[in-house]
Amino acid sequence: MNEEIRVKLTEIRFRNEENGYTVAYAENGDYECTVVGTLPAAVKGRLFALRGKWTNHPRFGEQFSFSEFEELLPETEDGILEFLSSGVLRNVGPKTAHAIVSRFGDSTLRVIEESPGRLTEVAGIGPKKAAAIAEAYALQKEFAEISLFLQKFDISPAHAMRLYRQYGSNTLELLKENPYQMIADIRGIGFKKADAIATKLGLAKNDSFRIESGIKYVLGSYIGEGHTFAEKQDLLEKAAELLDVSREEAESSLVDLTFAGQIQIDSLNGLEAVYLLPYYKAEQNICARLAMLAEARPKMIDTDMSSMITGMELKKGIELSEKQKRAITAAVANSVCIITGGPGTGKTTIINAIIDGMTTGGLNVAIAAPTGRAAKRISETSGYFASTIHRLLEYSYSEEDENLQFGRNAENPLEYDAVIIDEASMIDLLLMNALLNALRPGTRLVLVGDADQLPSVGAGNVLRDLIDSEFLYAEKLTEIFRQAESSMIVVNAHSINRGEYPQYNTKDTDFFLQRCDDERKMLEIIKDLVSRRLPGHYEGITSRDIQVLTPVKRNTLGAMNLNAELQEILNPPRPDIKEKRIGNRVFREGDKVMQIKNDYQIGWRRKRDFSEGEGIFNGDLGVVDSIDTEANTITVVFDEDRFVQYDYTNFEEIELAYAITVHKSQGSEFPIVVMPISWFPPMLATRNLLYTAVTRGKQVVVLVGSEKRLCEMVDNNQITQRNSGLRIRLEALRDLS
Repeated sequence: MNEEIRVKLTEIRFRNEENGYTVAYAENGDYECTVVGTLPAAVKGRLFALRGKWTNHPRFGEQFSFSEFEELLPETEDGILEFLSSGVLRNVGPKTAHAIVSRFGDSTLRVIEESPGRLTEVAGIGPKKAAAIAEAYALQKEFAEISLFLQKFDISPAHAMRLYRQYGSNTLELLKENPYQMIADIRGIGFKKADAIATKLGLAKNDSFRIESGIKYVLGSYIGEGHTFAEKQDLLEKAAELLDVSREEAESSLVDLTFAGQIQIDSLNGLEAVYLLPYYKAEQNICARLAMLAEARPKMIDTDMSSMITGMELKKGIELSEKQKRAITAAVANSVCIITGGPGTGKTTIINAIIDGMTTGGLNVAIAAPTGRAAKRISETSGYFASTIHRLLEYSYSEEDENLQFGRNAENPLEYDAVIIDEASMIDLLLMNALLNALRPGTRLVLVGDADQLPSVGAGNVLRDLIDSEFLYAEKLTEIFRQAESSMIVVNAHSINRGEYPQYNTKDTDFFLQRCDDERKMLEIIKDLVSRRLPGHYEGITSRDIQVLTPVKRNTLGAMNLNAELQEILNPPRPDIKEKRIGNRVFREGDKVMQIKNDYQIGWRRKRDFSEGEGIFNGDLGVVDSIDTEANTITVVFDEDRFVQYDYTNFEEIELAYAITVHKSQGSEFPIVVMPISWFPPMLATRNLLYTAVTRGKQVVVLVGSEKRLCEMVDNNQITQRNSGLRIRLEALRDLS
């Protein structure tokens, strides 16, 4: 039987800002106690009615564990003063609170709610401020009532706040009408959470909102796995099973979604493909824009490419292969050109030559890459400015419809004669669509990348589809550049790609295998390598220059456990550094962290020139600069000078990055890469994942683990097939031309 106690919070001992779980000291006048449970606004001095049970914790003794709460408004002058001084209302600090309570006493809250105009009787409060205080009080009270309702559905305080920001006073009404709308509107709430709420609200199993949302959820799971569409019969089978409805009911809702313009069903070589509409339109548009670019006549240049290439060879003291020369010439001669090759095949040299040739010929050239790290690398090696593709396209975020928008598009195209994109294997379908939309007919497009690496994190297999369709000119570089032949990283990467076992531990090598068959011992070896052996052996190398890569997120050698273990040895708790616990994660000042999702709205500021901007992207690496335990914020510095402040609403966007998955490492290079080699799921223990990991190492690669498992990874040439219609559509265009 639940009991109710009415208490005032006197001290917050622990608080998880992600889910609101709170441990606090409280009092009610007769006794003091410890209370534990979920509160959306745990602030010292606030009053609550808590419903739950008394329990006896083996370590902390008696405490009141509550499952329901209701915030109470104070009635005494002292209570009202403490309540207003806590910062619960914007525009009201301790001084203003004292002035208001001194004037109105225990009638203060009634005055704020019913006669806010009277607040102007207090010195320093004018009509505008009085109205703002009244509005803040009304919103606080309204949110308290909504939170009280939402707690019955296990909605965290952070999500409750997002719901309230999105829907305002209509929150409860809209949720009761269609809880599945949350999926589209609130980041972090998926189908399963919305479905659980709908069930508690009594929505029927075969309600049309439910079935349509379930179909879109299943279709979205295909997108999350990299597919651009789902085969119709597979989709219906999975949706019917998930929703526990008949295939006929699922198919009926699928038809409704089609008529509503939310999905598209298309026939691809006899296969019924079901698309979310944006992905269908993107495939269609990419084909149309590529055909337009290919047919257009690019601006001619006066540069004699043969002479330019000869001059570059003499200047740099190199000798290019015929394929490399052909690639450079083709990039200038063709409207669209693809250049692909592994490490050491001279892609960087070719990019530099293409830029030189085009700029010498009077062309206005833009250079870009999918990630900031890749763009920075091009700038350093070429001497020309390179940006991310997002910045090239002048991205912005619309709060109104929560969509990414690009300032450069078909109506406002880029004003360049040529656009060169590096690391093109990372471009997903939607980004490729946005890029092509922004190119005018006659603009040259050069795509450079390594088609043998893992495909993009986002949906699609763009670079591979473009090459396999044979619709566009493509040059594959296979010969290793002479300067790279001495690197066993380069030699082994190509060996792995051909299905041959790598060589390691030879004299003066940069490629090592530390043999070990026990996962716990592997973990200890990795910790020792990162913290002591490698920084001690290589001059100028610190632990921060070493990146641990792993195929998986979970298990002993997964990124999560590796991060916890490495943090404990590289950045342990100390009295002089602050830390912030979020769920089962701990962030400390000095920690290496990664942004794990695109956030186009989050602001950053540079210290060196006080410039400001927006946007941090999936895969960006940074360091925790400072933690403010009072304001509940974490400040991270990216690229050594972009400072970003996170609060409880977006803590989930960062995670420790002493170890990261191979998928997250795409587009990056690290001085030293360390990677465990053990048993991993066959779909991850693949040749191209190993190849991608090895090619991330710039100076040294150290593999730790089983020689047998390493050979098995090389032998496993399983490439997860992605559903994509782009190649099929381009082949159809090729056959027509």
